[in-house]
Amino acid sequence: MLKCYAMTKIIFRSVFKELFTVFILTLAFLNSVLMMEKILRLSRLLSGVGATLYDMAKIILYLQPQLFMLTVPMSLLLSVLLVYGRMNLDNEITILRTAGMDFRKISSPVKLFGFLCFLLSLAVSFYLGPASSVRLREQITRIITVRSTLAIEEGTFNTAFKDLVILVKGKKSPDILEDIFIYDSRSKEEPRVLLAKEGTIFMQDAFTIGLLLKKGYMNITKGKNITELYFDTYKMAISLDTRSSTPKKIEYTPWQLIENANKAGTDRARASFYLELDRRLSLPAVCLILVFLGPPLSSLSGKSGRLGGLAIGLLVFSLYYVLLIYGENLVMASRIPHYVGAWAATLVLGIIAFLTFRRESSR
Repeated sequence: MLKCYAMTKIIFRSVFKELFTVFILTLAFLNSVLMMEKILRLSRLLSGVGATLYDMAKIILYLQPQLFMLTVPMSLLLSVLLVYGRMNLDNEITILRTAGMDFRKISSPVKLFGFLCFLLSLAVSFYLGPASSVRLREQITRIITVRSTLAIEEGTFNTAFKDLVILVKGKKSPDILEDIFIYDSRSKEEPRVLLAKEGTIFMQDAFTIGLLLKKGYMNITKGKNITELYFDTYKMAISLDTRSSTPKKIEYTPWQLIENANKAGTDRARASFYLELDRRLSLPAVCLILVFLGPPLSSLSGKSGRLGGLAIGLLVFSLYYVLLIYGENLVMASRIPHYVGAWAATLVLGIIAFLTFRRESSR
């Protein structure tokens, strides 16, 4: 009896260790893929203000918890499919069953690993995700504040800001410019040329740079008409690309989401906060469901090789997210309550997982 228990313990540790290794590799791969588009958009925003590689590395670090909400459940399913699919392919599952081990006991490493992933997802949902989103916004704001003035160099045409060409003769300090020439084509119908003796750069808000020009001249062209203006002071705003800014709801903790939902003035705004809250809870719950879905599906992936496991895992999550997004769209259209739209996909996945696991256990 003791010998049998020791053997079971060795098998459990071996499978758990393999699950952990494959999970880490899969998580790193999925995070890298999902991060590429965000990094490209952020690089366009920050390269214009002279962000360093160290700045970008910190931003990549702050992006990780946001991605974990999606990639932890995906990595859990893929790691189970790959590990148990290999065991099926090598007939290890058959050997264990022949030795008298039932399917529930064979799947026990997945249950423990899935529970740990559930706890990780909850931690990300309740604390790490909101905290990292706040730090990300602060980091981007700091980079823009500190480095935007450094992006404008003396004696060179600066085109870092969209539809603006800036030339300065000198700089008294990092934020005080001398003898400034600006070509402003942000309004295509009324391009402007500005000349000023001096200008001061300041941060107007998180993603807008202010430029206070002194003792200058402005030329405005509209069709065949030209308007000339002289000014003592002129304040212009340079808006940066804010599409990559972190959505505010991501920064809220679940309790803040509830508070904002109660304060929301419209049903649509209230539904959006509740949907975010439901998503924070339903995605971790998926980890518990995958504990029962992964091992039975691995018998299919084992027959088609490792690529089969990857394909099945991606297919399952593609269908899940299609149902999830469809349900959320119905909620935003005021067709169904928020809890139905947010949890319907999870409920369907749970029923499928229960039926497939029970079927495989009874074989």
